[in-house]
Amino acid sequence: MLKQRRQAAESVAEALFAAEKAIDAAITSTAALAGLMPTTRQDANLSALVGQDALMAAITTMQALGAAREGIVVTHKHLSVAQHDIGLSAVSFGEGAVKPAGLIETNTSGRLTVAA
Repeated sequence: MLKQRRQAAESVAEALFAAEKAIDAAITSTAALAGLMPTTRQDANLSALVGQDALMAAITTMQALGAAREGIVVTHKHLSVAQHDIGLSAVSFGEGAVKPAGLIETNTSGRLTVAA
């Protein structure tokens, strides 16, 4: 039973890390594009009006990617709680990246807690 839980957790962790990496890559690529457009417009001695809609679309895309990244981070936090809930809190998944302390709060009692 523990072996099955660990295998399932490893599969989910691999998919999670792939999704996180893909979102980060999309943010990096879109940021490079958004940064390149004004520079190339200026280098070509073109009016600021040229490509404004494209620049705004890239900026809107960056906002959406930021929201996607926030969503995958929340997913990661919830999966960390699930990892603890299924008895795998001592198991490390991934490449050993250190999680900031205090960002993942778990309530293992199954009862509601009072928030300050």
